[in-house]
Amino acid sequence: MSDDRAFFARHAWLPGELATDVRMEVEAGRFSAVTPGVDARPGDEQLPGVVVAGMANTHSHAFHRVLRGRGGPNGGSFWTWREQMYAVAARLEPDNYYALARAVFAEMALSGITCVGEFHYVHHRADGTPYDDPNAMGIALLDAARAAGIRITLLDACYLAGGLGTSGPLPLEPAQRRFSDGTATRWAERVARLPDRPDGRIGAAIHSVRAVGAEDISTVSRRAGSRPLHVHLSEQGAENEACERAYGLTPTALLARCGALRRGTTAVHATHLTPADITGLGEAGVGISFCPTTERDLADGIGAARALADAGAVLSLGTDQNTVIDLLEEARGLEMNERLTSQRRGRFEPAQLITMLTEHGHRALGWADAGRIAVGARADLVAVDTDSVRTVGADPASVLLTASAADVATVVVDGRTVVEGHRHRTMDVAGELARAITAVS
Repeated sequence: MSDDRAFFARHAWLPGELATDVRMEVEAGRFSAVTPGVDARPGDEQLPGVVVAGMANTHSHAFHRVLRGRGGPNGGSFWTWREQMYAVAARLEPDNYYALARAVFAEMALSGITCVGEFHYVHHRADGTPYDDPNAMGIALLDAARAAGIRITLLDACYLAGGLGTSGPLPLEPAQRRFSDGTATRWAERVARLPDRPDGRIGAAIHSVRAVGAEDISTVSRRAGSRPLHVHLSEQGAENEACERAYGLTPTALLARCGALRRGTTAVHATHLTPADITGLGEAGVGISFCPTTERDLADGIGAARALADAGAVLSLGTDQNTVIDLLEEARGLEMNERLTSQRRGRFEPAQLITMLTEHGHRALGWADAGRIAVGARADLVAVDTDSVRTVGADPASVLLTASAADVATVVVDGRTVVEGHRHRTMDVAGELARAITAVS
């Protein structure tokens, strides 16, 4: 564990409020004392700008980072983008996946992310046969997060079908074979062999109602038990149409019928919902992971964030395809999307956005002891500069509406400094990204 330390911040977001002159003591990787309104003591480590708890990225596909900036001059569609993604997935092996994910997770650390939910579905060899260790790809991701200095929840996804036709699930396409375990039971048996680690936990995922049939959704939900359960939900209008043709239900209603909507479930995107869907998700206390940058990039649409929060859903944020790795931008995008659709400002208060980035995100990933600067919580800290060309002059309470990932100066994870002076302490992140991306391109 880390050595005992003490930090001092001129401004720090404590649960629900921005406090000034905050001294934070750390023992064995956790906050042992948090005291606002005091002077620094000799030896305290001074943190610049505004300090928040570590941010949690609740939805990532690390290998999608390879496609950043490669959409072509005409942009294409979600479906043409998917073909590009399949081509990259076909070139992944445990070694190059580890190198790529390590660099991507280090880029996340530079942006203030201290925990990532990696939605993992590239399980087997390209022809669908298992590796000698059936979890070799998942272990590569767990090891990569450790090397990058952040925690991970491996959201191991069940993926069994190639789409959804009028009579039910369709056969897998050749490019999808490596995603599938064949049955939900075999998926569960493989996942059961993945152990939790101090810095890595195992969760479950239903890829989507397009990739997992109704009976298998029930099996995955049941076998997930108390672990986090995530699912892509209504990202595209075409998904809703296919589900209604096959089952006579919206994807939300189908998940509810199959027992998959409960506290501990996080629906990703939730873009195209009916009023009844919104009510049902809220009443179930489901988490919603919004990924505004991806939803814009793929022309998915704008989800009903304010309506979902008002209904009782718990909002968090993710980087999804990693076109941009910047949770500050995702939070700002959520608020700005709401302003556009409502034609009203201030749809979410800064404290609410901070909570989405921190406490809500960690809870969605199964780390209820992280995401807040409070005694007993994991000692994660992110210091955001307030004197850059983007942030200078801004009210410290509203800095997340002006700052970007480039303004993250210091990152502490479980009491250990991972980023200092805007640099990762153990690797040249840009160089590692260049080498890893080239290896799978």
